[in-house]
Parts: sequence; structure tokens; C-alpha cells
Amino acid sequence: MSEAVLAVEAPGVSAPGASGARQFWRRLRTQRAALVAAVVVALLVLVALAAPLLTAIEGQDPTTYHPSLVDSARGGVPIGPFGGAGAEHWLGVEPQTGRDLFARLVYGARVSLGVALAATVVQLVLGVVIGVAAGLGNRWVDLVLTRIADIFVAMPLMVVALALLAVVPTSFPRPVLVALVVGLVSGWGTLAKMVRAQTLTLKELDYVAAARLSGWGTVRIARRELLPGLAAPVVTFAAILVPSNITVEAALSFLGVGVKPPTPSWGQMLTSADVWYQAAPQYLLLPAGALFVTVLALTVLGDGVRTALDPRAASRLRVGTGRKREKAGLGQEAKGEAS
Repeated sequence: MSEAVLAVEAPGVSAPGASGARQFWRRLRTQRAALVAAVVVALLVLVALAAPLLTAIEGQDPTTYHPSLVDSARGGVPIGPFGGAGAEHWLGVEPQTGRDLFARLVYGARVSLGVALAATVVQLVLGVVIGVAAGLGNRWVDLVLTRIADIFVAMPLMVVALALLAVVPTSFPRPVLVALVVGLVSGWGTLAKMVRAQTLTLKELDYVAAARLSGWGTVRIARRELLPGLAAPVVTFAAILVPSNITVEAALSFLGVGVKPPTPSWGQMLTSADVWYQAAPQYLLLPAGALFVTVLALTVLGDGVRTALDPRAASRLRVGTGRKREKAGLGQEAKGEAS
């Protein structure tokens, strides 16, 4: 609520923002799937942050070659059962090179999650700034910014990313480059159009008009009055962007234009893993499984966040007893109205 309208808050009444946050957490806690997904995401982030510690405990690193651990006569197949897994190499070693698979997997989590989160931050900043500017600007500003957003929405991400990543010098840090390309090319155009539409609705409300009449500037109105109202849809959209960006990073690394060796990445590990799925299946299954679990957990968590922020929207993942309880509640309401 605008300071121009609500100058004094009644004693004993909590602020709307704090009350909204409590309602959000209360609704989110009722969704077991979202809570499990949040725990999985937290564990993945913890593993990524603790990658140096975990590999130090194992006594390995992701770049050291161990040629003695692969059978050169068989084309570089790891020696021993389960891809050479044991006390020294917990998940075995990489075919041909003998690099430790556990170390590359946990360091790959740092790259995949880091690139996805950095790209999401770029997309959020561009989408919110351009969307708010288009919604508050005059007709020509709105027209130009909207057309720019339309161009980036229609732009084929993979084609543009492949072209940009192929021409940039290899001396540029590859994870940073991938994050910038993904963040600048995709995602933010759709967010900008959504933020613009929401801004056009919010600026017609009474408390925004009161703030404008009290002499507030456009920047202050956007920061104090519009951004709080945009928080829910932006957070929901961000929860969708993160798993999408992880998939894009993996696809670019799989195509050979993403993160370059020796820096490990889940998509890069999958590049040559398809030829080893019979001789060393763990080399394919481990990074593929890590990608699947991460994207699934983030997707479920994003659905939970969306539902918690908008309780009127039914969760797409609700099945079984949840639907039965919903039908039972509707039946009880109908009986109450009939009586």
C-alpha cells in the first residue's frame, strides 16, 4: 500500500508483506511434493557448493588422468566391476581418460547450476526493467520496447546461441559466456511482455494514482508501488526459467559449443557417453540421472511456488487423495448450500 494513502499503520496489525510471506509459506508447507523437491534442490546446491570438500575427502580431482585404470586393449574401458568403482574412486572412472567420475559429477553440478542461475538473473533483470519501462512509458517507448521483446521471443535460441558461442574466442571464460548468451537471448522477452501487461493493470489502481498525485517520480513509483505487486508473477516465472536454463546449458555442452574440457559439465559428459552405454553404462546413467532429478525437482518446486502464490490455481501435479479431498470439500459445500 502506498505511503501516500496509508501513512499510519494500526497497532498490532502486521505489514501486508509479512502477512503475505506467512501465507505463502503456510500454503507451500501443505504441498508435500514441493517440500520434497525443495529438499532435493537444497541437497544439490549443497553438493555443488561442497564439491572441493567432497573430492578432497575422496582424494581425487576432476581433471587428473589415470591411464592405468583403463584397458587400452579394449578401447579404454575402465578396469574392474562397475566402471572401476571402489574405495579410491567412489563412482568409478571415465572411459579412455580414467578421470574420477564422482569428482566430475559434483563439479559438473557447480557448472550446470551456476550457469542456469546466472542466466536466470540476467533474464529477470532484463525482463523486469524492460517490462516496467514499457508499461510506464509513453506510446512510442511502449511500442519500441514491445517490438524488441517480440523479436527476442521469436528468435530461435539454439541457432543464435550456436552462432555466438562458435565465434567468441576460447580465451573468454566459457561458463560465463554460456550464462550471458542464454540470459541475453532467451526467456526475458516473454517475461517483459508479462511484466508490461501487469504494470498496465497496476498503474491504474488507486494507490498508484495517489502516489503520482503526491509528487512521486516514475522511478520511485515503480520501486515502491509496482515492484511489490510484480513479485509473485516474477518469482513464479523464475522458478520455471531455472530448469529450462539447465536443459539449454546441457544441450549446448552436448553439441560441443558450451562448456569446454577440462571443465566438467553434465551436458559435456553426455557428449561421448552414448558410445559407452554398454561397456560403461554408469558413464551415461549418472549425468543423465543427475540432470533428470534436478530438472524434475526444480519443475515440481516451481509448480508448488506458483500454487502457493496463487491459491486459486489448482496444482497440475495433484493426484489421488488430493483430488478426492477437493471433491469431498465441494460436496460438503453443496450440501451446506442446499440445507
